[in-house]
Amino acid sequence: MTEHDVTETLDVRGENCPMPVVKTSQRVDGLVAGDVLEVLATDPGSMTDLAGWAETTDGVELVDQDDGEDVYTHYVRKVAE
Repeated sequence: MTEHDVTETLDVRGENCPMPVVKTSQRVDGLVAGDVLEVLATDPGSMTDLAGWAETTDGVELVDQDDGEDVYTHYVRKVAE
């Protein structure tokens, strides 16, 4: 999704809760404000897990999610250092 200006991609396919959120959180820590992390997951729970994490975490914004057939794609923007 080029309109999100993806900075990095994190592949957590095959991993289940809570690892998609844990690894997303770790990777976002290394980004700078404005960067967008694309997260690829196969855990259907990642849709609600990542949305909930972004809602309760300062400095990040869930830009978009796509629930594809086999892969769930999430776009997380770091909005603050």
